[in-house]
Amino acid sequence: MGHDASVSRIRQQAVVVGCVLAALLAMAGLFVTDYGIDPTTWLAGAVTAFLLFLATLDPWLHRHRAHGLSTDQHLDTAAEALAVALHSQWQAECRTRGLAGPQLLDLRWTATDLPVSDAPPAQAGRSDAVVGAFERQAGRRMVLIGEPGSGKSTVAMLLTIGLLDRNADGQIPVLFPLSTWDPTSEDLRAWMTRKLYEDHPALRNTELYGSYTADLLIERRRIFPVLDGLDTIPANRRAEAVRKINRAVPPSAPLLLTSRRAEFAGAVAEAGRIPGASVVELQPLDHEEVAGYVRASADAVTAARWEPVFLHLRDEPSGRLADTLSVPLTLWLASQVYGTGAAEPTELLDRGRFPDRAAIERRLVDGLLPVLFDRWHGGAEADGQLVTPGQAERALAYLAGQLRARGSREFAWWELRRSVPPVLLTVLGAAALGLLSAFGVAWLMTYASSPKLAPATGLGAGCVMAARTVFVSTANYRARSARQKSGLWRSLLLSSLVLGTAVGLVFGALYGLDAGLVVGLGLAVASALRFALASSAELTRASSPKATMARDRAVVWAGSLVLAVVFGAASALVFGPYQTGMVGLGFVSGLMLGFALSVQSLRWWWFTVARAWLALRGRLPWQLMAFLEDAHRRGVLRQAGSCYQFRHALIQDRLADRNTSASRDELNV
Repeated sequence: MGHDASVSRIRQQAVVVGCVLAALLAMAGLFVTDYGIDPTTWLAGAVTAFLLFLATLDPWLHRHRAHGLSTDQHLDTAAEALAVALHSQWQAECRTRGLAGPQLLDLRWTATDLPVSDAPPAQAGRSDAVVGAFERQAGRRMVLIGEPGSGKSTVAMLLTIGLLDRNADGQIPVLFPLSTWDPTSEDLRAWMTRKLYEDHPALRNTELYGSYTADLLIERRRIFPVLDGLDTIPANRRAEAVRKINRAVPPSAPLLLTSRRAEFAGAVAEAGRIPGASVVELQPLDHEEVAGYVRASADAVTAARWEPVFLHLRDEPSGRLADTLSVPLTLWLASQVYGTGAAEPTELLDRGRFPDRAAIERRLVDGLLPVLFDRWHGGAEADGQLVTPGQAERALAYLAGQLRARGSREFAWWELRRSVPPVLLTVLGAAALGLLSAFGVAWLMTYASSPKLAPATGLGAGCVMAARTVFVSTANYRARSARQKSGLWRSLLLSSLVLGTAVGLVFGALYGLDAGLVVGLGLAVASALRFALASSAELTRASSPKATMARDRAVVWAGSLVLAVVFGAASALVFGPYQTGMVGLGFVSGLMLGFALSVQSLRWWWFTVARAWLALRGRLPWQLMAFLEDAHRRGVLRQAGSCYQFRHALIQDRLADRNTSASRDELNV
């Protein structure tokens, strides 16, 4: 977001209040002549007072009085706040996934029979006592393996919540989905540090937590890594992942790693075992557990329709249907698909239609979305449903296909821009902002003193804005802006002073000293607001896609409103404060230009452009974030920090297959 999140919450609020007061003082300066006060003197005093106010709050100017590297006290404070945020995040996710009610399956594991363990055989355990089972492991190092859908991620999440509840030894369990880690190009500790900063940007708050907080939390073993999904790393990189895990997490440090059975065995055969780690394997559900889960989660009528299936499971405990329903994921899918009465679970007994496990899984995944999105279709307005079941299926299939093309299991909203060709995205974004700027300037000039210059002025402003938009959208600029700013540009005062002075001098030369003071003050206020609002000072708040987007939007609208006030005030100075038409026109023109200037380098703008383009093509709904949240609430997606994931790779892969088929059909047409 440009600046480090280096201001505390109190300082952040003080900056916002000070900016509001400065804007009000500037507006008051337009009318002080009625009381015999020189407006130039008033405005100059307001500018000076605002700059002195920023100087007292600027953390960069007072950096020598601040701590350097995070101290133990800093790390204790950060760890405590991080634990609160993580506990809130995973508790909410647990409730959303339906893992907090009486229908929760009690998952069981035993020591694996594969020759992959580097410790004595572990004792059997259950998910309802996962913390105690983990604590009994020698060195608290465990690898949890199992078949796809057997509940590995669920156990990892329950363990994370349980350890956060205890918080006994000062180590904070952090669940890291491994799907975004490339072990061939990044060390595990560096990757975990980057993920902490991405999901919890308030860790960069040097005023509260010192410098390099996340780095030191990792380096000093204050973070207990819960690494979920070794199998989500591409096959040719898994062995390297195991090697780097062994180097980054020594045998004396606690560790939980999850993986599919075959994938883990293959990686260990090439890279060696995890030192000191016991390897346990999740066991399949038996027919009594299957029947108990269905009866607990369904009403009496629905449960009665399952009775022939229960009898079949008892008679053929090793059959294709028993093998499929012994997996928690497919059992959940079946309970959803056949929970409304629209289809009969006895259809699964048809060996002709469903000869093997793969056929049953395809049927269940294909039936999931129509059921989940049609369940409350009759009450769409009250329930907040945004799309029809067919539209939801097409949108999710498109997203699944995009994730497959990138080789990813996580959808970050700011990555939607990658679904649009870069040149097209840049042209669309630059054209939109250029046209908006051209219209705002030309409209204002049409009613100003030089209406003949309106077309040329508007065209020039639009071209400048479009050119700047193209510049900030290039890969090199994004790479530069992604790095922390250093030196003067980390200063709240100096960055505001430079911008305000530069623009104020131009306007002062064109329209007089008063106009220059108003515009300069307005730009300084906008810069200070952007600095403050782009900072994330609340580490205790749970990370979410909505929260990360809200920071970008706050910067946009704050900058837009400030420049609207600036142009309105400048119009009042040029044309008189009682020319309400021109003041209003200046306000609207400033709102347009403020929006264009604010959004250029923000992820939210490029997400919005990509979303609009894909919505126009019928790929995604217009209210994409609301749709994704709705899909998360219905159980199709799950949330991991600031990103979304499909509930399971089986669902994502099946939808991606359907997206490929749909794309092929479009090409044929």
